[in-house]
Amino acid sequence: MMSIKQRLASWRNCVLGIGLSTISIIVVATPIVIRHDVKDGSYLATQADFPPLATLYKIGAHGTLVHEKWVVTAAHTVFCVTPGTAIRIGDKIVEVKARYSHPDYERNGDNDIALIELAEPLNSPVTARLYAGSNEVGKDVWFIGSGGTGNGLTGQTVNYKENAGVLRKAQNRIESARGNEITFTFDKGVKALPLEGVSGNGDSGGPAFIKRGGEYWLLGISSRADSWFKEMGEYGVNEVYTRVSAHLPWIEAMFAATPRQRREMSSAERFVQPGIDDIDSICHQINYTPVKES
Repeated sequence: MMSIKQRLASWRNCVLGIGLSTISIIVVATPIVIRHDVKDGSYLATQADFPPLATLYKIGAHGTLVHEKWVVTAAHTVFCVTPGTAIRIGDKIVEVKARYSHPDYERNGDNDIALIELAEPLNSPVTARLYAGSNEVGKDVWFIGSGGTGNGLTGQTVNYKENAGVLRKAQNRIESARGNEITFTFDKGVKALPLEGVSGNGDSGGPAFIKRGGEYWLLGISSRADSWFKEMGEYGVNEVYTRVSAHLPWIEAMFAATPRQRREMSSAERFVQPGIDDIDSICHQINYTPVKES
């Protein structure tokens, strides 16, 4: 059993060791952990549940297409996203032109947001709209991911590798929206929503969204857990998502800026996790290979 000190360190760092071939890498990430009293099949999802979903690496990590040339994600996920690499959006492999992280982000802190500029515009899938309101509290949001899973009684028990890329969707109710972040809690019993769920370890940067008619609205970006005395995915754990509305001025300014201005308004830091010595070799193995048209 983990000591309190170990739990504190685990939640503070919020990292997951992922083995790939003969290497070991560390990724901060967030998939879906579900209710213990609802069948897993009810949570299963497809890309059609959120068409703007982007996947950054073969091993996971997500983002959201919010413009024909822009994906928004978490800053701590972009360590292997560099010009000329590729990400997956829907069934398409698309090339990255540039990556820009928020200038005030520091590892495991707030402002956990980054923008990925695509080399070519995408006509499909449909893009998500950026939520601009300040009334997020009380809204029921959906999120989606393909990492590890488990349930609220046991916490996460299946890692991302065992899950093998299966997408799940879940919902939760926003409890607070202060400053740069929104938060919610993994409830059980009468307080829980029908498909209540929470993030665990698997793919950060994913969306907290609502759907109105045929439009998807992005309210938050999966960032980290914030419950030192709870195991990963246990009932009662608190989740922190980067608040889109608070960062809308930066996002819109970045869209309108020149490349030079964008560099001045952002950070080029890759936010490589401690303990990784040969990041380029790791990235070569986990990145998608760009597909160039002949």
